[in-house]
Amino acid sequence: MEAAVLPEVTSAGVIIKAIIILAVIAAIAGFGTFIERKVLAFMQRRLGPMHVGPYGILQLVADGIKLFTKEDIVPQHSNKIIFKIAPVITAATAFIALASVPVFPDFTIPQWVPLLGGVFVPSIAADINIGILFVLGMMAAGLYGPLLAGMAQANKWGIIGSARTAIQFLSYEVVTGLSILAPIMLVGSLSLVDFNTYQTGGLTSWILWQQPVAFVLFLIAGFAETNRTPFDLLEHEAEIISGYATEYSGLRWGLFFIGEYANMVTVSILAAVVFMGGYNDLGFLPGWLMIILKIAFVFFFMLWVRASWPHIRPDQLMWLCWKVLMPIAVINVVITGLFMMV
Repeated sequence: MEAAVLPEVTSAGVIIKAIIILAVIAAIAGFGTFIERKVLAFMQRRLGPMHVGPYGILQLVADGIKLFTKEDIVPQHSNKIIFKIAPVITAATAFIALASVPVFPDFTIPQWVPLLGGVFVPSIAADINIGILFVLGMMAAGLYGPLLAGMAQANKWGIIGSARTAIQFLSYEVVTGLSILAPIMLVGSLSLVDFNTYQTGGLTSWILWQQPVAFVLFLIAGFAETNRTPFDLLEHEAEIISGYATEYSGLRWGLFFIGEYANMVTVSILAAVVFMGGYNDLGFLPGWLMIILKIAFVFFFMLWVRASWPHIRPDQLMWLCWKVLMPIAVINVVITGLFMMV
């Protein structure tokens, strides 16, 4: 019996995939703000955006126009070069991390499409055998955006926000790595394709059931690394105005926002592929629909938590990381190793 021959991945297919990632994820980042405001309003028994367009749907367009037409202010005593580069670093690292995750299933452009007909577009723009390490590394490199932004402002609130950025991101990256280590031991690979293949047996083969502790740890660390409530201490309005983003306005401020939502999508995709069966079929539901539903659920869960949990103090954040999550993650890795040896 001959093995199935996969379509050839061409440079045109990779370029199309990269354009799709940039366009779709940027649109999701904008639309995510509208969805978040609607979800929070529903959970808090109010209406949310309602006045611009039917059911407030055009509020997204109004916010975009306002964002692009606001004056771009660069403070007089700031380090102007670093001040301008920092938002670009945040957005760029968030999109680069998406290059090695399966954002959409494989598909082939129909033959009737001029110039591009028959081009195979892969599910992953850069299918590398260390996909998880690449994603975690690029998300970690995103630390430099808020860090440099706060240090370049000559503003005490920005500096405090950048200091919190370094402490929070560096601490919770360790928890993220340790939480992923146990599933890596089970699969024996760092490739996200291998993780998807490992879970082809249906609902019962999901790594979530074998590693529930790792899944919970990964989600908690994901909240911290995406600056989401209750861990949004980098720009806590009640204490440091807006932290590292205090002096930013217009499109530069928007790049921080887009980077945050793109990282939320990345964490959602990783949770779906590593723990929740990936883009495999589930019964009569096709794989492309399953991956969308899983990503949407994790994204919605992040909004749900924001509506339900209050902020915590910085000392509580560090206590949770080093005295609770870190020991649990290490114990989980040890137990997984012993189980595999037996």
